Amino acid sequence: MSTIFQTAVKKNVSQTQRYDAIDALVRKGETTNLAILVRMGGLRGEFRRHALNRLADCNAATDLGELSEDTTVDPSLRRRAEELA
Repeated sequence: MSTIFQTAVKKNVSQTQRYDAIDALVRKGETTNLAILVRMGGLRGEFRRHALNRLADCNAATDLGELSEDTTVDPSLRRRAEELA
Protein backbone atom coordinates (compact mmCIF):
# COMPACT_ATOMS: atom_id res chain seq x y z
CA MET A 1 0.00 0.00 0.00
CA SER A 2 1.24 3.44 -0.85
CA THR A 3 1.90 6.05 1.81
CA ILE A 4 -0.84 8.15 0.22
CA PHE A 5 -3.32 5.32 0.75
CA GLN A 6 -2.13 4.94 4.33
CA THR A 7 -2.80 8.65 4.91
CA ALA A 8 -6.30 8.24 3.53
CA VAL A 9 -7.12 5.50 6.03
CA LYS A 10 -5.27 6.67 9.17
CA LYS A 11 -7.48 7.43 12.13
CA ASN A 12 -5.76 10.60 13.29
CA VAL A 13 -5.65 12.74 10.13
CA SER A 14 -7.74 15.80 9.43
CA GLN A 15 -10.63 15.81 7.02
CA THR A 16 -8.63 18.01 4.65
CA GLN A 17 -5.65 15.63 4.71
CA ARG A 18 -7.94 12.68 3.97
CA TYR A 19 -9.57 14.46 1.00
CA ASP A 20 -6.12 15.51 -0.25
CA ALA A 21 -4.89 11.92 0.00
CA ILE A 22 -7.87 10.65 -2.00
CA ASP A 23 -7.26 13.30 -4.64
CA ALA A 24 -3.57 12.34 -4.76
CA LEU A 25 -4.59 8.71 -5.41
CA VAL A 26 -6.57 9.99 -8.39
CA ARG A 27 -3.61 11.94 -9.74
CA LYS A 28 -1.45 8.81 -9.47
CA GLY A 29 -4.13 6.67 -11.13
CA GLU A 30 -4.40 4.30 -8.17
CA THR A 31 -7.90 3.10 -9.02
CA THR A 32 -7.54 -0.16 -7.11
CA ASN A 33 -6.80 1.73 -3.90
CA LEU A 34 -9.73 4.07 -4.55
CA ALA A 35 -12.02 1.05 -4.94
CA ILE A 36 -10.68 -0.34 -1.66
CA LEU A 37 -11.58 2.94 0.04
CA VAL A 38 -15.14 2.66 -1.28
CA ARG A 39 -15.39 -0.85 0.17
CA MET A 40 -13.97 0.09 3.59
CA GLY A 41 -16.63 -0.14 6.25
CA GLY A 42 -14.60 1.77 8.83
CA LEU A 43 -14.23 4.86 6.66
CA ARG A 44 -16.89 7.57 6.96
CA GLY A 45 -19.41 7.65 4.14
CA GLU A 46 -18.42 11.09 2.88
CA PHE A 47 -14.89 9.84 2.11
CA ARG A 48 -16.16 6.65 0.52
CA ARG A 49 -18.48 8.71 -1.72
CA HIS A 50 -15.63 11.05 -2.61
CA ALA A 51 -13.42 8.11 -3.61
CA LEU A 52 -16.28 6.67 -5.67
CA ASN A 53 -16.92 9.93 -7.50
CA ARG A 54 -13.22 10.36 -8.16
CA LEU A 55 -13.08 6.85 -9.67
CA ALA A 56 -15.43 8.18 -12.33
CA ASP A 57 -12.97 11.02 -12.97
CA CYS A 58 -10.35 8.33 -13.69
CA ASN A 59 -12.66 6.61 -16.21
CA ALA A 60 -12.37 3.45 -14.10
CA ALA A 61 -15.40 1.73 -15.62
CA THR A 62 -14.17 -1.74 -14.64
CA ASP A 63 -13.75 -0.81 -10.97
CA LEU A 64 -17.10 0.99 -10.96
CA GLY A 65 -18.79 -2.03 -12.50
CA GLU A 66 -17.28 -4.33 -9.88
CA LEU A 67 -18.39 -1.99 -7.08
CA SER A 68 -21.92 -1.84 -8.46
CA GLU A 69 -22.16 -5.64 -8.20
CA ASP A 70 -20.36 -6.07 -4.86
CA THR A 71 -22.99 -6.89 -2.23
CA THR A 72 -20.58 -5.99 0.58
CA VAL A 73 -20.69 -2.35 -0.56
CA ASP A 74 -23.41 -0.11 0.87
CA PRO A 75 -26.47 -0.18 -1.44
CA SER A 76 -26.43 3.59 -2.02
CA LEU A 77 -22.79 3.40 -3.10
CA ARG A 78 -23.57 0.44 -5.37
CA ARG A 79 -26.34 2.42 -7.07
CA ARG A 80 -24.04 5.41 -7.51
CA ALA A 81 -21.30 3.18 -8.94
CA GLU A 82 -23.80 1.83 -11.46
CA GLU A 83 -24.78 5.37 -12.45
CA LEU A 84 -21.13 6.34 -12.93
CA ALA A 85 -20.05 3.20 -14.81
